[in-house]
Amino acid sequence: MIENHGEWAVSCENISKTYNPDIQALKNIDLKVSPHQIFGIIGPDGAGKTTLFRILTTLILADEGKATVLGYDVVDDYQEIRKYVGYMPGRFSLYQDLSVEENLKFFASVFGTTVEENYDLIKNIYQQIEPFKNRRAGQLSGGMKQKLALSCALIHKPKLLILDEPTTGVDPVSRKEFWEMLQNLKNEGITILVSTAYMDEAGLCDTIALILNGKFLKIDTPQNIVQQFEPAIYSVQSNQRSKLLNDLRSLPQVSSCYAFGESIHVTVENEKISKEELQNYLLKSGHEQIEVAKIAPTVEDCFMELSKQQEQNN
Repeated sequence: MIENHGEWAVSCENISKTYNPDIQALKNIDLKVSPHQIFGIIGPDGAGKTTLFRILTTLILADEGKATVLGYDVVDDYQEIRKYVGYMPGRFSLYQDLSVEENLKFFASVFGTTVEENYDLIKNIYQQIEPFKNRRAGQLSGGMKQKLALSCALIHKPKLLILDEPTTGVDPVSRKEFWEMLQNLKNEGITILVSTAYMDEAGLCDTIALILNGKFLKIDTPQNIVQQFEPAIYSVQSNQRSKLLNDLRSLPQVSSCYAFGESIHVTVENEKISKEELQNYLLKSGHEQIEVAKIAPTVEDCFMELSKQQEQNN
């Protein structure tokens, strides 16, 4: 098991960051990440995920607050942090004109090691792209680029892996394979901090932090967040989708209403309207082929409800 220098793999206290002229990317962020888990930062583009990761990887400085990684201060001990952290930025950042093998050897040399020395750690990942080891990185598919970038981030055997939206723009099969790789790495004792805008990936994490507008809405296990969701929620469909959305939003009993795949998710506080009453209302409004089902909430439902509360508080 890989040991950490401090009690927490990551610790943030009152971290704030503002970009000129007045864009506040992070607002007094507090965060504790326990070792040996997959911790997900879940939120849309522009929520502050990348800024937080760039602070933790010592690439930029926070304006306020204190942060430690593996017990090392991100300002005073940045050189130590860089030895023990593997970082995979959101944009593919390897050398496009170098081959797969050349990229891997280069990053190993940067950290004073060799591919052979730590091959066991990346073996299961690298074997999937090894047949293309002489191909230039810029000519790889999205899924293969992702596996190469992960291999390069792991080649120095880091204690903490920080991944910024690693599955964005990747096909569903590659996404599934990638998360299986992360589970295997966690079993090796590596702590993983990963961000994503895909709400369905939240359930693959041990703990998640929902982030919006530079603030955390909630930090807990995915299961606890879903269990704490109080309003009743219905999945609704009809033959007139756009009219359905407007009609549902006009109901005073409806707390929130938004598209979710092919259906509309409707949140009702204290079950102020029943399934039958909802169906009758839609019939009177001219809808046909109506389907109304009470459902269990998802992490995305919780996020939407919490974001509405944040907006009301502001």
